[in-house]
Amino acid sequence: MAKKRQSHSAAFKAKVVLEALREQDTMAVLSSRHGVHANVISKWKKTARDGLPSLLAGRQESPRVSDEQLTARLYEEIGRLKMELDFVKKTL
Repeated sequence: MAKKRQSHSAAFKAKVVLEALREQDTMAVLSSRHGVHANVISKWKKTARDGLPSLLAGRQESPRVSDEQLTARLYEEIGRLKMELDFVKKTL
């Protein structure tokens, strides 16, 4: 029977990664203590190391979509769906 995959919370991952970054214990010890495979901990640790510079760089400007662009896209979608509905009504 297949085993269901575990899903860990962000807080749990952060706790494990902080312990791994301290390097006071080996991966094997951390793995047995938290019940997570050592490869998974290593992957989380690498992700944290790669993401820290961008996190500490300050506020990043996220690309914002203006209201006009959003409304234009929505009206375009409404028009396309209306045309499809009219086509289906004609064929029936």
